[in-house]
Amino acid sequence: MKLYIYDHCPFCVKARMIFGLKNLPVELNILLSDDEATPTKMIGQKMAPILQKDDSRYLPESMDIVHYVDKLDGKPLLTGKRNPKLEEWLRKVNGYVNKLLIPRFAKSAFDEFSTPQARAWFIAKKEAAIGNFDEHLAHSAGLVKNISDDLRTLDKLIVKPNAVNGELSEDDIHLFPLLRNLTLVAGINWPSRVADYRDNMAKQTQVNLLSSMAI
Repeated sequence: MKLYIYDHCPFCVKARMIFGLKNLPVELNILLSDDEATPTKMIGQKMAPILQKDDSRYLPESMDIVHYVDKLDGKPLLTGKRNPKLEEWLRKVNGYVNKLLIPRFAKSAFDEFSTPQARAWFIAKKEAAIGNFDEHLAHSAGLVKNISDDLRTLDKLIVKPNAVNGELSEDDIHLFPLLRNLTLVAGINWPSRVADYRDNMAKQTQVNLLSSMAI
């Protein structure tokens, strides 16, 4: 199978996670951010992730990919219950975290920005959506304090380092991509249980953290 992704994209990380958790091989193909033709040819619109299945048909939408791959062998891994408190935590943090992350994505060495045109396309598109990147970066200190405070709340919700609720569930698929992308932000205070969970999930899913590029 082949998976078409952007490296920075949390939805793409969700799709990558299930292959790592199930130890299944997948060929990763990173699309340039300004490449509209390739995904449109596959599924009729610009979107990622896209899974090309073994029968050559295409499957978009991250959670559809996760469920498809998880059930392929008849032995699903994501059988744990979800925690409403964790869902509430994610809603709160996702309300502001893009102001920290998206300007940093634009400055980082992701393969989807490997041409000047691809990086410029991303900056123009996202600044139109969230505002000037330099202004957001200038206000990072307050947002870093906010996320550090919210991670302390998350610390109390983590049951085990290999599954946030004690048994693998969709909550892990939604939580880890956010934590992975937050490793791109310098200065965050990581509580011990959150850090252990982050590092353990990176190993389990075979998805790299971004600490070496932190800004």
